Amino acid sequence: MSISVDYSQMLISEKFVMLEELWENMSHDAKQKGFTPQWHLDELRQREENIKNSKSTFSDLEDAKNRLQKLV
Repeated sequence: MSISVDYSQMLISEKFVMLEELWENMSHDAKQKGFTPQWHLDELRQREENIKNSKSTFSDLEDAKNRLQKLV
C-alpha cells in the first residue's frame, strides 16, 4: 500500500500530530508482534534497575545542551 502526502501543505503542528499517531500505532504493533529485539528490552530493564538503585546519573538539560554543542 502506498500513500502520498504533500507535506509542504501541512502545518508543522499537523505534522507533529501525524508523527505522534504513527509512532503510537507502530509501538503497539512492535509490542504485539515482537519487533523489539530482546537485547533492547534487556538494556531498558537494566537502565530502569540502575535508576531504582541510584546507580545512574543525570544531567541538567542546559548542561547537556552545552556539552553537545561543543561536539559539533
